[in-house]
Order: sequence, then structure tokens, then C-alpha cells
Amino acid sequence: MIKSATSTGANYRVACRARSKKEFFSKICIVVEEIDESEYWLEVIKEVDLHKENKVLEELLIESNELTKIMSKAKNSTYNSK
Repeated sequence: MIKSATSTGANYRVACRARSKKEFFSKICIVVEEIDESEYWLEVIKEVDLHKENKVLEELLIESNELTKIMSKAKNSTYNSK
């Protein structure tokens, strides 16, 4: 969870510093994959009831889903503008 969550931020930072559309697209694809993996682990934590603060977990799942939508939109927009 920590690896995928921190990788999301690190790769987004790299994407923002991309020198070309191709480089941005490549990095933003990684961001989407890492967010999806983080969301997966949050769902596993929820499913097996490893977290005692369900409200916090639900908020994280909502935020993760919103980030997935935002980054997927950026990815798709970049792909369609090639």
C-alpha cells in the first residue's frame, strides 16, 4: 500500500516535469496504474476488516476513486491529442 501510494505521487511529479507529450503520457499511465493498485489494497483492507476506522477508510476509497477519474481523464485527453 505504501509503495503504490507513494509511487503515485512521485510519478505524478515526474509527469508534471515531462519534456514531451509522449513522456507525459508514459508517466501518467503509471500514475493511473499505481492509483488503481492503491485502491485495490484499500478494498482488500475493507473486505478483510483490517481497519477499525471505517469512516476514514471510506473517505480514502472515495478520494482514490476521484483521483483515478482525474488521472484517467488526463491520460485519455493526452492520448486523444496525439
